[in-house]
Amino acid sequence: MKKVLILGAGMVVKPIVTYLLEKEVLVTVASRTRSKADAMIDGHPNGTALEWTVDDTERLDIMIRENDLTVSLLPWIHHIMVAKHCIKHKKNMVTTSYVKPEMKALDQEAKDAGIIILNELGLDPGIDHMSAMRIIDHVHDKGGNIEEFYSICGALPAPEIAGDNPFRYKFSWSPKGVVLAGNNDGRFLRHGKEVYIPTEDLFKNPLSIDFPRVGKLDIYPNRDSMPYIDLYGIPETKTMMRGTFRYEGWCESMDAMKALKLITNDTHDFTGKSYAEMVAMLIGEENANNITEKAARFLNIPKDAYAIKAIEWLGLFSDERMGRRQDSAFEIVSDLMIEKMMIGKTERDMVAMQHIFLAAYPDGKKEVIKSSMLDFGSQETDTAIARTVALPAAVGVEMVLDGQIAEKGVHIPVIPEIYNPILDALERMDIRMQEEFGLQESEIIQ
Repeated sequence: MKKVLILGAGMVVKPIVTYLLEKEVLVTVASRTRSKADAMIDGHPNGTALEWTVDDTERLDIMIRENDLTVSLLPWIHHIMVAKHCIKHKKNMVTTSYVKPEMKALDQEAKDAGIIILNELGLDPGIDHMSAMRIIDHVHDKGGNIEEFYSICGALPAPEIAGDNPFRYKFSWSPKGVVLAGNNDGRFLRHGKEVYIPTEDLFKNPLSIDFPRVGKLDIYPNRDSMPYIDLYGIPETKTMMRGTFRYEGWCESMDAMKALKLITNDTHDFTGKSYAEMVAMLIGEENANNITEKAARFLNIPKDAYAIKAIEWLGLFSDERMGRRQDSAFEIVSDLMIEKMMIGKTERDMVAMQHIFLAAYPDGKKEVIKSSMLDFGSQETDTAIARTVALPAAVGVEMVLDGQIAEKGVHIPVIPEIYNPILDALERMDIRMQEEFGLQESEIIQ
């Protein structure tokens, strides 16, 4: 039997463990918290749970040597360490994380070792790459060009629970990561012009679309879209924009919170301070008297503005003592959000993804193509975010173990030999992109 090592037991890990165990693979889950690994294995005879921390590199070396393939679902900063051990022992590796330059630099070493390090095999990145490339290759095979391309994804609460708080958001995965991503900047190509969005403007002026069965969703830029022009092989495009979906309310509220310096990693001494006093301190006020009015004035918006009400709902204008010392506003605010905005055990989460293309052909014809996915999950079974992140990786692991992927080196899933079998397998698990061809040009994002 094949043996797979999975590093990490976070909120999206269980579906890959279940999938591989059902395929009669011997699975070892190594996690800092043994009880989480035990829960993933759930008593299966082919599963082993281990307590392990990332500083135990000797144990890591042994575990990688003893398994046929390693899946790193650790924070991305640890992937390089894992990859070097995989290269040393000539063992294949899979991650769901973006390829950083340090990982790309290992390409030749991985080739020399005769292994593949297959990255970006989750949802976003992952399903987004694969489903986009299926359309792009289809258009190119017909002699056409991609003139515009928008790729948008969001992990959200299902519509029936989205109105429970003014942010219209609930966490079903990596809560700190969701908030921290608000500090990114954005860069993309639109209508032939390169656009840079500094972090302070990330949530300003979002685009929007009506998503089937969901309604209106806002779109803000997702990091740097420019490298995907080359990665997707579409040098001809005049628009390349990757974005993130949120319900209305999120962008407006987060924009105000950023302006108030509430999600920065700068550390301050907050000893003895209340939430309101923290806000006053961050905006240069001597005291927290009438803090709601002061915050509104600082933002140059009415005190009854939507964003002010959202921040007040979160508790950031309250006189409650925080009980913090040296700390960052990000840690304090994200802890508050986690306390108030975690998805309930009986509630559904949702993943929405949509690609929108404008394609042009040699005969002068143009069409808009849409490829859309809407997936629901629950805390009682598997969340949608867990399914859509873990199952592409699970299928990729199975393909590598079965020798179905011949490529060596550092890769992402943008070639047909990888993306077609994985997309087909996901469809059999009811994770599918609905493709619409021949739409009018008016269907493109305005």
